[in-house]
Amino acid sequence: QVQLVGSGGGLVQAGGSLRLSCAASGSIFGFNVMGWYRQAPGKQRDLVADITSSGSTNYADAVKGRFTISRDNAKNTVYLQMNSLKPEDTAVYYCNLKYSTRNYWGQGTQVTVSS
Repeated sequence: QVQLVGSGGGLVQAGGSLRLSCAASGSIFGFNVMGWYRQAPGKQRDLVADITSSGSTNYADAVKGRFTISRDNAKNTVYLQMNSLKPEDTAVYYCNLKYSTRNYWGQGTQVTVSS
């Protein structure tokens, strides 16, 4: 059984930084994609960034140049470094793992950016 446990998040002023982490437990072998999605109140859940097990990354246009996704394959952990945060980045951030035709989600962590 695969589980995702996220950490980080919180309240920060505009222009500040936060770092999110998400560790996947369970048997994970071979190609997979780990990433972060976010959902603001009244809006759909959208991709923020993801990274394959071979290191290829993908970012939403809104966060390019400000956010950096990375991972530690030995720990099955993905990180999201968020810099130059804006109020519009406020949302619940969800960790995601795509593996063996399945989609796994973490519990979500709140990020609030004050102006």
